[in-house]
Amino acid sequence: MPTSAELHQRRSAAVARGVSSMIPSYVSSAGGGTMTDVDGREWIDFAAGIAVTSVGNSAPAVVSAVQEQVEKFTHTCFMIAPYEQYVAVCEELAALTPGTFEKRSALFNSGAEAVENAVKIARHATGRQAVVVFDHAYHGRTNLTMALTAKVMPYKQGFGPFAGEIYRVPMSYPFRDGGLDGATAAAQAIGLIEKQVGAADLAAVLIEPIQGEGGFVVPAPGFLAELAAWTKSTGAVFIADEIQTGFCRTGAWFASFDEGIEPDLITTAKGIAGGLPLAGVTGRAEIMDAVHPGGLGGTYGGNPVACAAALATIGMMRELDLAAAARRIDSLARPRLEALAAKHPVIGEVRGRGAMLALELVKPGESGPFGPAPDPAAASAVAKAAHEAGLLLLTCGTWSNVIRLLPPLIIDDDELDRGLSLLEQAFL
Repeated sequence: MPTSAELHQRRSAAVARGVSSMIPSYVSSAGGGTMTDVDGREWIDFAAGIAVTSVGNSAPAVVSAVQEQVEKFTHTCFMIAPYEQYVAVCEELAALTPGTFEKRSALFNSGAEAVENAVKIARHATGRQAVVVFDHAYHGRTNLTMALTAKVMPYKQGFGPFAGEIYRVPMSYPFRDGGLDGATAAAQAIGLIEKQVGAADLAAVLIEPIQGEGGFVVPAPGFLAELAAWTKSTGAVFIADEIQTGFCRTGAWFASFDEGIEPDLITTAKGIAGGLPLAGVTGRAEIMDAVHPGGLGGTYGGNPVACAAALATIGMMRELDLAAAARRIDSLARPRLEALAAKHPVIGEVRGRGAMLALELVKPGESGPFGPAPDPAAASAVAKAAHEAGLLLLTCGTWSNVIRLLPPLIIDDDELDRGLSLLEQAFL
């Protein structure tokens, strides 16, 4: 087997420079809460493929379901010759997502595709064009989803022009907006929409219940409910982007449950299929069915192998109660993170929910136009020290100053403890 150094040389000659990686090691196997590289080095995994491998990288139930499906058929294209697995996933999405109203789903390949199609559906259903998104948002890397995404570098730099009729308003960000309560923050956002967009032209309000790449920003209580109620009053579509928060990650099947909201449309991906590419848009039947036959689809969307993996993944989440597992991860990790923050003033805030936790790093005593001065250099240094010690974790945030923790939901207590110890040592 080639070494990581040898593979890196081959990569340099074959892989585009724009595709970057967090670590220079190449994985040979992974499972549970760890992964092993080709040089035999083990890593504690606090990334889970960016919240994808919630049930682990090689869960036996998922492997078995994939093997069984591959032996039957790998592809027909659901738009040509349909199959039960696609229908079964849509049935599960109808049962699991918030709201007792009648629902429909359409399946795609990636989170960006799901978001793009949710916007298409909302525009078609309302006959309107304007879409409102929020500061710090991340929604994908296609042309439309880059327009929806807030952060320029590295996601948007040099890739314009972008799709139009996209309007951005402030997010509830208690650490940086002076601690505004949810109702006040929502009123400010709604006021800007009414003045700068006009409710009559609004097709959709699109928001992550907890922002992902933007820094694991948890809005103040009531913010989302106020936005959802106002959106409904205008006849526009309220879309929850649950691509990173969904499938038990925050301690509930979907973060919308925590906020007491029932979005008109929900986008899903990442944790849905145990690491295989699958995404969906689920929502009110009358909105989803507003699109004419043939208006939604894609060659690989809802691939039967990915659907089989999704059904096995959802089954594991039920059987093992991985929503409760996420809450347990929170109960074990948060006290240690808060103790770490008490020792290191560079940690401005500990936040998140369930197995989606973060540390925002700042320059103690310094402030700027957006509150405490971000310290991206410190975040980079902590991440690098953790990587060198054998802990895989990621940074995020508008200013790249947030350390985020996304362990697999099936991580055991010993692996979680070892990972947290490595994180603590990275701050020394």
